[in-house]
Amino acid sequence: MELTILATSDLHGYILPTNFTERAMDLPFGAARIATKVKEIESRVKGPVVKIENGDFIQGSPLSYYVRKNAQHGAKAIIDVLNDIQYDASVIGNHEFNYGIDYLESAISSYNHPVLAANILNEAGEVAFGQPYVILEKEGIKIAVLGMVTQYIPHWEQPETIRGLTFKSIVETAKEYVPKLRAEADIVIVAYHGGFERDLVTGEPTEALTGENEGYALLQEVTGIDALITGHQHREIATSVNGVPVIQPGFRGAFLGEITLTIEQKNGEIKVLESRAAIHSTAETTVDQPTIQKMTAISEEVENWLDQTLGEVTGDMTITDPNAARLLEHPYIEFINKVQMAASGADISLTSLFNNDGKGFESTITMRDVLTNYIYPNTLAVLEISGKDLRQALEQTATYFVIEAGEVIFNPKYVEPKPQYYNYDMYEGIEYVIDLTQPMGERVTKLLYKGQPVKDTDRLQVVMNQYRGVGGGNYQMFSPDKIIKEIPIDMTELISDYLRKHPKIKAETNNNFIIKRS
Repeated sequence: MELTILATSDLHGYILPTNFTERAMDLPFGAARIATKVKEIESRVKGPVVKIENGDFIQGSPLSYYVRKNAQHGAKAIIDVLNDIQYDASVIGNHEFNYGIDYLESAISSYNHPVLAANILNEAGEVAFGQPYVILEKEGIKIAVLGMVTQYIPHWEQPETIRGLTFKSIVETAKEYVPKLRAEADIVIVAYHGGFERDLVTGEPTEALTGENEGYALLQEVTGIDALITGHQHREIATSVNGVPVIQPGFRGAFLGEITLTIEQKNGEIKVLESRAAIHSTAETTVDQPTIQKMTAISEEVENWLDQTLGEVTGDMTITDPNAARLLEHPYIEFINKVQMAASGADISLTSLFNNDGKGFESTITMRDVLTNYIYPNTLAVLEISGKDLRQALEQTATYFVIEAGEVIFNPKYVEPKPQYYNYDMYEGIEYVIDLTQPMGERVTKLLYKGQPVKDTDRLQVVMNQYRGVGGGNYQMFSPDKIIKEIPIDMTELISDYLRKHPKIKAETNNNFIIKRS
């Protein structure tokens, strides 16, 4: 007998084949393509099929933002697409927390299948959301699915959002559950919304070993796992480690993961004889028409909402070269920092160019432009930090560019295995020079505030998004205990409000930072 496991991860609310930068797109991803691919595979395989959605679904696209902001829709409007695909289980991802606990709980109630999160505990030490695992019975086979999420969520979320919750290591959690599930089920699947901290071949660290990703440690320290589904890093992985088939199916529904277990039933015992792991591109897969029909009305609502005009730009605020916009102050970055300073009252601000897809603003700014450039539902925090903290933060951001063969490039270690463009910060309200020819840790050669050199003992108030404010991106000099003020309105609204008050803006910079390359 063959058992087929199908999995998606990090769909981030992308259902129709669009990234919303314009109308009527036909891009090679989305849950509507996944739905077709699932049907194709189910029609050809022999034996039972288990379908798992591995987290980060309710946040991430303009569509998911829109249904959250409009109570008549809510998360159910998009979760019904997953229900139609008839998943057997879903896992909570870290981005499921971005819209708050109430929204998360309403989303969980919308699923028609179990939602899993074994390593998130409440104050009573019980599983806080959904259930830890589910045991499915298919064609006489008992299949356990243990669901877990990265323990690193407290480093990203506002403290109030996760108050009273404990996020345990998935290795510790698996050591507790897997032996129990081995006794209760024939097959044990682990679905982990997290990725790998080490190279799967050499075991060498591929990132700081913070506990954010524990997939490699899990495979080394926990026996009894028949298949491992991963996510969070948006990587495309299909391999085997220590005899365990492993998949990570990218993001936005560009790939569907598949693990096939060949099972022998003999003398009342069930044994896995062999396994295969694969990921299938959906680029050439047709969209599922029932899904398209289900989403047509709300999709039109979203597109009309995205096309509303918010403001106008005099000058050029478009981004044609993302790295150039990081190396030389760009009008879009200066604008975002101005919005943050206006909203917070702080006179130092930092922000990032989150990815390489943002195009900045054309002469007319629409809601579509705001949401496709500022892609995260961040709120703001004002921190009081020392001059030493500020310098350390700048030295850390200075590691994100390196010179190779005479060219300045984004540091490869922050591109693979997961792009971290969102962790390179650009500041307003200070003057600074980063010299890329100097050793890391000694690259900030000038740092002034109000025209005076910044001293280690200075006390400064700096506004940043809440992700960075609690130390996200491993900026350990920032932390919740340094937050002195919070602005509990997400940046999309703050940008929109700013443009309503200032409908005509200029594309300008004051060139307050210089990145020296020679």
